[in-house]
Amino acid sequence: MGIYTELYPVSNEFRHAESLDGLWRFRFDPEGEGEKRGWADKGLPEALSMPVPSSFADLFTDAAKRDYCGDFWYEAEFYLKEVDESRRRFLRFGSVTHTCRVFVNGKECASHVGGFLPVVAEITGAVVPGRNVLVVKVNNELSETNIPCGTTVRRSDGTKRAMGYFDFFNYSGIQRSVYLMELPREAIYDYELSYRLDGKDAYVDYAVMADGDADVKITFKDAEGNVAASASGRSGTLFIPCAHLWKVRSAYLYDVVIELVREGKTVDRYQAKAGVRTVEISGENILINGEKTYLKGFSKHEDADIVGRGFSYPVLKRDFECLKWMGANCFRTSHYPYSDEWYRMADEEGFLVIDEVPAVGMMRSIANFLAAGRGEAKGFFADCPDTALLSKNHASALSEMIARDKNHPSVIAWSVFNEAETTSEEAERYFAPLFARARELDPQKRPVTGVLESSSSPKRCRVNKMMDFICLNRYYGWYICGGELKEAENLFRSEMDAWQALDLKKPFVFTEFGTDTLDSLHKLPGVMWSQEYQQEYMLMHFDVFDSYPMIQGELVWNFADFQTGQGIMRVNGNKKGLFTRQRQPKAAAYTMRDRWLRQK
Repeated sequence: MGIYTELYPVSNEFRHAESLDGLWRFRFDPEGEGEKRGWADKGLPEALSMPVPSSFADLFTDAAKRDYCGDFWYEAEFYLKEVDESRRRFLRFGSVTHTCRVFVNGKECASHVGGFLPVVAEITGAVVPGRNVLVVKVNNELSETNIPCGTTVRRSDGTKRAMGYFDFFNYSGIQRSVYLMELPREAIYDYELSYRLDGKDAYVDYAVMADGDADVKITFKDAEGNVAASASGRSGTLFIPCAHLWKVRSAYLYDVVIELVREGKTVDRYQAKAGVRTVEISGENILINGEKTYLKGFSKHEDADIVGRGFSYPVLKRDFECLKWMGANCFRTSHYPYSDEWYRMADEEGFLVIDEVPAVGMMRSIANFLAAGRGEAKGFFADCPDTALLSKNHASALSEMIARDKNHPSVIAWSVFNEAETTSEEAERYFAPLFARARELDPQKRPVTGVLESSSSPKRCRVNKMMDFICLNRYYGWYICGGELKEAENLFRSEMDAWQALDLKKPFVFTEFGTDTLDSLHKLPGVMWSQEYQQEYMLMHFDVFDSYPMIQGELVWNFADFQTGQGIMRVNGNKKGLFTRQRQPKAAAYTMRDRWLRQK
């Protein structure tokens, strides 16, 4: 039987998807005693109310709950009028951060490691007619053997503290929507599409994965509902004459309908959107549908007031409207795969997405943003406590990300890591199979990349040879030569000259550059943290970017201010956004907007 992790829930006459979002019961478990006390079977005593989806941290008013680290539990109920033995039932959680176990009526139905991709539990054998009790045990501790990397320590009072080797808040919980799904026994559980262009025509190579041996029919319909192409068989090729292409900021989506047919009767149907487009790296150029494309946009976070990292449609809509206002065409899902809905909206709006696995923190530094920004990264892989387990979890997250997102036209590349240590033989051995795995899994053979910090310099980096295009995070004028923009520019150009001398014949994309900026601070002449300095910093970078033909993209760090842990380098979070956390523009947003609207 198929594993239903990849497909986004849909409803039709054969499938039913019901949202379980709402107020759930919730309880912290600091002593880790919930299982021993039977909470999985009996439910949660003295529970609080907790919205799903959301991050729990920012909903409380005391620090102990905000910073809680350890086990915690959720409970909800759902009702079934009847249990039809000819149907299968599943629960699909968009994500549960970071590890979880799922129980229905006291029976364990799933467990999962990794906090940013779907958790799917088959509950067919656990449900009963009438009331059913769903209990989820979650843990948000960090370690060096799971991604994102960090460590967990105990305070003097015995409570746990999560210390991430990354610069964003360790938001946790059931942070994305939960669906109860009902499917036929003989069902479609995955499909994959890839595209070839021939003049104005397109060929669509497809494969459909389904239970049983029923026939498969696949149909592409245009925006008017007309059949553009159809075929039969579990794999094959569709031919679309005069195909409408999915283009950057001008998306055209076909409806793709996949059916299982037995003895002339449809027994299952899955419908989705599809965009015909190709992605290619040619020398120093990024080509979309054969056309040179310069990436302009942001690396960003799923982060907003109150909901934390919890999915919110209003935040999604506002962010895309801000992206369009800016003239952007791309964003990177730093530093983890986002909720499904982000990609669906990017498909509709014609945005390009660099999809990043949660492999951040692969250097041993609590303030790794500072060490990385200055090129002072610490070692990691040589003395990781269990590299094999870390690699297993990394590979699993990479596989799940590609399985989930492989059919989105918006996704143009896979990022295997962010700011990892890449200068040792151990790092080279660690990453080689992961890059190979990404290329093996993707039917569209998208470019594969990773993001290099300053220690991964032209002469020291051992991983850039694996990358189809080079992504750089650089902070000349902030962490390096802060307040000295002319000196920063000289050092910046020296490094770019060194990269250029390697003659890698690959595109370079700046995936992070920026300055912390208070929206309340204006000062002439500009000083660090002022809006004037952020503008001057951006103008210096424009001059450098425009001096090197190999630079084919600029993604600002960050789209909006976001929450981090506490520290003397952060004033209630990272303030490098061109927008405030409330999605209002800073002065530099207008500077960047003017540039991007003038660019093709």
